[in-house]
Amino acid sequence: MGAKYRSVFDIIGPVMIGPSSSHTAGAVKIGRAAYKIFNARITKVTVHYYESFAKTHRGHGTDYAIAAGILGFLPDDQRVPDAVEIAEERGIDIRFVEEDGPSPIHHPNTAVLEVSNNQKSISLTACSIGGGAIEIRQMIVDQIKVRPAGPLPIIVYIDYGKKHPNAVELTNYIDQVAPFSRKQSLKGDVDDIYEFDIKNYMTDEVIDDIHSKFKHVICL
Repeated sequence: MGAKYRSVFDIIGPVMIGPSSSHTAGAVKIGRAAYKIFNARITKVTVHYYESFAKTHRGHGTDYAIAAGILGFLPDDQRVPDAVEIAEERGIDIRFVEEDGPSPIHHPNTAVLEVSNNQKSISLTACSIGGGAIEIRQMIVDQIKVRPAGPLPIIVYIDYGKKHPNAVELTNYIDQVAPFSRKQSLKGDVDDIYEFDIKNYMTDEVIDDIHSKFKHVICL
């Protein structure tokens, strides 16, 4: 099936609010990834579109799809088409920018999201590869640049204050319940980030168990 797809359902396509699996469902997942990584109240989002996304985002529903993900909605949520208005009602300043240049990650369906409030900010660079599947190519969290392999699932652990309370235990546990193909340990001035590229999709039970055992773990 290849490294980009973990399941036949990635090719068939997801249950979703349309019109497009790549420009709508995939865009919801990009926004939702930023929502999970930020993990706080969002007040401002700037979305930079490249290539195909820049040309077709309005007609294909990419704007409301990104907004839906930022709100934490799933691709089949009936509120997806109204997400831009809902975001604005919730006090989120959301803007969409059509970039003229080529994608910084060499994919036509590229979005770079800058997400912030008055205390922190993150950046997420991702692309929609078809069938509702996405790849996360880069994230910047606490000024630490993280470059995953791309395809989901991905696990991110933020060690606030460099205390390393769970790093070894978490690594061993993930290797048992959700084997990974690669692990990165990235050092920042204040915090450290551990990133795991998981080989196969995780069940909801595994994800819930990871969250119950370890704080500051993000399962994408």
